[in-house]
Amino acid sequence: MSQFISVFDMLKIGVGPSSSHTLGPWRAAQQWIDKLKQEGHFDEVTSIHIDLYGSLSLTGKGHATDVAILLGLSGTDPEYIPIESIDRIISTIKETNTIELNGTKTIPCTKETIVFNRDFLPFHSNGMTCIAFQHTKVLSKETYYSIGGGFVIQENATANKENEFNKKNFPYPISRATELESYCEKEGTSISAIVFQNELALKTAEEIDFELKRIWETMLECMYTGCHTSGILPGGLHVKRRAKDMHHKLIKGTTYKNQNDWISAIRSTEVKFREILKWVSCFALSVNEVNASLGRVVTAPTNGSAGVIPAVLMYYLVIENHHASFEHIKKFLLVAGEIGSIFKKNATISAAMGGCQAEIGVSSAMAAGALTELLGGSPAQSLVAAEIAMEHHLGLTCDPIGGLVQIPCIERNAMGAIKAINAAELALETDPKEAKVPLDKVIDTMWETAKDMNRNYKETSEGGLAVTVGLADC
Repeated sequence: MSQFISVFDMLKIGVGPSSSHTLGPWRAAQQWIDKLKQEGHFDEVTSIHIDLYGSLSLTGKGHATDVAILLGLSGTDPEYIPIESIDRIISTIKETNTIELNGTKTIPCTKETIVFNRDFLPFHSNGMTCIAFQHTKVLSKETYYSIGGGFVIQENATANKENEFNKKNFPYPISRATELESYCEKEGTSISAIVFQNELALKTAEEIDFELKRIWETMLECMYTGCHTSGILPGGLHVKRRAKDMHHKLIKGTTYKNQNDWISAIRSTEVKFREILKWVSCFALSVNEVNASLGRVVTAPTNGSAGVIPAVLMYYLVIENHHASFEHIKKFLLVAGEIGSIFKKNATISAAMGGCQAEIGVSSAMAAGALTELLGGSPAQSLVAAEIAMEHHLGLTCDPIGGLVQIPCIERNAMGAIKAINAAELALETDPKEAKVPLDKVIDTMWETAKDMNRNYKETSEGGLAVTVGLADC
């Protein structure tokens, strides 16, 4: 277990629809290309073969796993690739039955290059094995696991990664919520201040601010795009985008030139309780509609739960505090990232391992804790808020219809955002000394629940709504 996971590990910029099934395999393909180069095999490769296993295979088509792998093998980066170029790259591969490996070497690539296997590898349900050949000779055979949130582990290489983390001199090594709270009490400071000091072990203050601004700008662009895009989501479920229609009704005819004018327009709108619910839901839906369309989003902590944190932060900016600055955004993201890392260290953020409680539940807890700090809550109250949010997501299954991150995933982001706000308000009215369930205990409970959960409800589309409704019914 590593002592430190950066905020920038928890909040990654990438392409939808899934961090574990799209972003992770994309990164794994990139890592494999790098390994081929390091071992001097890249120039010798004449063909390749990719085997997908478990959940990565069972819902891989709906999650565009094969597309992500092809993009990774082509040498593109999910953080920077122009979204409009994705269809062109994939079409060229399919039309020519070839791929430009790392963008420089042409080799065959057919429908048989990537194989979807139903069986599971022992370490994690999201496994993939990459094999490179020089004619009939095997040059390289490596297995990677996409463990949630875009994190990738290479088989038999975990120990080196642990050592790499633990050699760092972090002033406040944190594995459990109790440790985080203890540091805050000892230093008489906030969660965000503790997290910022840890981040300084890896980046300068200027670099931290730059990256956090980039993360927020990506989130904001995602909401803005989702609120202004209509149509039907891809994949065969024929799900209509709803964010634009909701937004049009809420904005009441106001026009604006850019995102800043847009935020100002929302702030100037008279907002009642029902409108608050609609605005928060609209923000969350907008992000996950973009995610479902292979748009650029921020894992928070995953792509499937990417709408909760932006929606709650936007709620604070346009409803709670019209004078909020970047410092408020910074604090929110730092707190959210740290709470998410505690879940990852002690449980999972992968729906393939823990069901949707590990994605929407964790994102709701992250947002609740972060919002509580901005609303003036103590560090202990922030952790109470995170606990409340997760407590009321325990046992939530992952049963995407058709393996697509659409039903019930998109609406669950709206529900997770509303629960986060509610949890924050409850925590602000709570004396932490009287709280009955510590955050660490609910994280332990979530992990035990995950281990007990039937495999059919862990992102396999072999249980729940995926079976009782099914793709054919849509």
